[in-house]
Amino acid sequence: MKAIGYQQPGAIGRDESLVDIEQPVPTPSHRDILVEVKAVSVNPVDIKVRKAVRPEPGNWKVLGWDAAGVVKAVGPDVTFFRPGDAVFYAGAIGRPGTNAEYHLVDERIVGTKPKSLDWAAAAALPLTSITAWEVLFERLDVKKPVPGAASAIVIIGGAGGVGSIATQIARTQTGLTVIATASRSDTKAWVSDMGAHHVIDHSKPLASQVAALGIGAPSFVFSTTHTESHLSDIAELIAPQGRFALIDDPDVLDIRLFKPKSVSTHWESMFTRSVFETADIGEQGRLLNEVSRLVDSGVLRSTMTERHSPIDAATLKRVHTLIESGRARGKIVLEGFAPQA
Repeated sequence: MKAIGYQQPGAIGRDESLVDIEQPVPTPSHRDILVEVKAVSVNPVDIKVRKAVRPEPGNWKVLGWDAAGVVKAVGPDVTFFRPGDAVFYAGAIGRPGTNAEYHLVDERIVGTKPKSLDWAAAAALPLTSITAWEVLFERLDVKKPVPGAASAIVIIGGAGGVGSIATQIARTQTGLTVIATASRSDTKAWVSDMGAHHVIDHSKPLASQVAALGIGAPSFVFSTTHTESHLSDIAELIAPQGRFALIDDPDVLDIRLFKPKSVSTHWESMFTRSVFETADIGEQGRLLNEVSRLVDSGVLRSTMTERHSPIDAATLKRVHTLIESGRARGKIVLEGFAPQA
């Protein structure tokens, strides 16, 4: 089967940064399903791993987590899916990735693909939807009020993949006032289109902009990017006893700023359940099925902004470069492997 991988981590500009390779088609066992990959999307985690993670000598590291495709075979312990089912999922970070024609994934972290979306639009959703849902309803517990605080959430980085779907989920599944950040005219328009009640500029001080809205101190803050540079503003704008979540990886995170207000801090990784095979690992499959239902009922929509083809090293290099530029909006998707010559 065709796949894209690397043997030496590093910058995307190198010839060997991503390479077209051939690998054997894997065989499912236990609760794994074998998926024929139709589309994949690229996330910041792809870039982080490509820069830093070295495979075992002589082996290839295949990236990619988001995927949509068709089940081709199932392991002996599989109960949720059968060959021919259309699925979407975000995979597990410790296993080979989805940048391959065929991919093995534990059925418990897989959802049924929304019927109303094509492969590419569906592939844009899994990783970011799981991340946003877990942050909102499990880490921040947004349905539990913060006493005396404004029923509002600030989403920093509202135009990114996670920010885009988090804004939609917060707007449609909660009663929160959604304040999202963006800094360019196109991203501000996008964030507003995703459902934000207010859009503020993260290239300027955040606390004064939130105060100017006149709604009071927000209960919740969700930071998706550049957390370190916004931390003092977050500490200033959030309500006493508020709850703060982040997903990026600051070199330093000095949460002593939060002590006066007793702000709780929550770090989210959507791979936790799959890495540790937690007792509730199946929650991610259930969550994706709920996202699929909400999409098909017209409540949520895909955050795909660009689609590229085919799925190969050259196309992936272009997309990695764009995401590294920091100017991407929503999700970028690749669909279809080139036919065999």
